Amino acid sequence: MSAAIITLETQETGSHNLIIHRSDSDLSLQGRIQVPGDKSISHRALMLGAIAEGETEIQGLLLGEDPRSTASCFRSLGAEISDLNTQLVRVQGIGLGNLQEPIDVLNAGNSGTTIRLMLGLLASHPGRFFAVTGDDSLRSRPMSRVVKPLQQMSAQIWGRKGNTLAPLAIQGQSLKPIHYHSPIASAQVKSCILLAGLNTEGKTTVTEPALSRDHSERMLKAFGADLTIDPGSNSVTITGNAKLYGQKVIVPGDISSAAFWLVAGSIVPGSDLVVENVGVNPTRTGILEALTTMGANIQLENQREVAGEPVADLHVRYSQLQSCTIAGDIIPRLIDEIPILSVAATFAKGTTIIRDAAELRVKESDRITVMAQQLNKMGARVTELADGMEITGGTTLVGTEVDSYTDHRIGMSLAIAALNAIGTTTIHRAEAAAISYPNFTSTLVEVCRLRKLQ
Repeated sequence: MSAAIITLETQETGSHNLIIHRSDSDLSLQGRIQVPGDKSISHRALMLGAIAEGETEIQGLLLGEDPRSTASCFRSLGAEISDLNTQLVRVQGIGLGNLQEPIDVLNAGNSGTTIRLMLGLLASHPGRFFAVTGDDSLRSRPMSRVVKPLQQMSAQIWGRKGNTLAPLAIQGQSLKPIHYHSPIASAQVKSCILLAGLNTEGKTTVTEPALSRDHSERMLKAFGADLTIDPGSNSVTITGNAKLYGQKVIVPGDISSAAFWLVAGSIVPGSDLVVENVGVNPTRTGILEALTTMGANIQLENQREVAGEPVADLHVRYSQLQSCTIAGDIIPRLIDEIPILSVAATFAKGTTIIRDAAELRVKESDRITVMAQQLNKMGARVTELADGMEITGGTTLVGTEVDSYTDHRIGMSLAIAALNAIGTTTIHRAEAAAISYPNFTSTLVEVCRLRKLQ
C-alpha cells in the first residue's frame, strides 16, 4: 500500500507536472532497487566504441536522452550503433581518425558531455567540416572552457559571443600536442583534450588543480590507448595515434542517480533501502563521504569490480543527519549531487555550508539560485553564496508549486524533498528527469510504503 499519492499530470504544452501528496505520517521507503546505468560511462562507451576498430558491446547503457544524443551524433559521423532499447548495444567502430563529415548539423540535445567531449574528436580530423548545436539550455552554457585549450592545439572553432556559445562550427585540423594546466577540475575539459590528443602526433598532457572523475582514463586504457597517469600532480598524458579496439563494456548503476535514494532513505524515518549494482569509482564517491560526515547510515555491500570499475550495493537506513561543511577538493567528486545534498541539509540539525561550487551556476540551470529559490518556497532556510549555499536545517517543509527549470537533477531533488513536506507538492516540468533517469517516478511509487505494514 502506498503512503504517498504520486501522479503525473500532462499539460497542453506536453510538459508534465509531478504531484506528490504525502498521505500518511507513517511513510517510509523500503525495498531493493536498481538505478539506470552511469551516464558518464555510457557516453564514453558509445564514443570510444565509435572510433575503435571492430565491435564494442555495451551492457547496461543508460537509456536517457543524453546518451541518445551521443548515439545520434556518432551515427551521423559514420559509426553503426544498434537500437539502444535493448539489453545489449552494439557499436561497429570506424577506427581512429575516420569520422565522416556529416550532411547536417550535429545536435547534442541537452548534453554538455556530448558536445564538449565530441569537440576534441571533431577538431582533430583534418579536412572535414562540422557544425554542432543543442537545445535552448545547452546553447546558453559555456563552451570556452574547451574551445580555448583546443585553440591552443591549433583547432579552428567558431561560435556565438566570441566562440563561447553553441552553435559551433569546426574546421578539422592536424593539431599540435600541448601541456594544458586547467584552471578548474573538470572531467569534461580533461576528456575533451585527451580525445583531441588521441588523434594528434606526440604527447598531450592535462594537469588539474584537483582530481576530477577518471572514467575517460579507465576506458581509454581498456580500449588500448597509450595513457599515463601521475596522481601526485593530477596529470594525465596521452600519446597520439594509438589504435583502439572494440571492447565489452558493462555499465554500472549511476551513483548520481543512486544519490536521490541515499538521501531519501536518510531523511524519511523508518526507511531501509538497498540500491544495487552502483558504481563506486573513488572519483565519484564524494556523495558517500559527505553523507557519512552528516551521520548517514550507509553500508557498501557485495563490493566487486566489473569491467575495470568498482561496484557495490548501497544499503541506506534512516538516521538523523547533522550539518557539515562541504568544500574544497571533494567538490569535483560530488558536483552533480549538490542539489540533492542541499535537500539532505534541509533536514539536518544545524547549518550546512557548501562552498567552492560556482560551477553549479553554469549547469543545465543555475543550480545554486534555483535550488535556493525552490526549497525556500517550501519553507526551507537557504541562503545563496557566490559559490554555494548556506542551509539552516530543521524547518518544516510545506507542499507548494515548484519548478524543475527543465533541469533533471533539480526536478528529482525537489521530489525527494516533497516526501518530507506536509501536504501536496507540484513539480512543474518534471519530464526533465528523463535526461538521466527515465523511470524515476515509477521507482518513487515502488519504494513508498507504510511503516506499520512492514
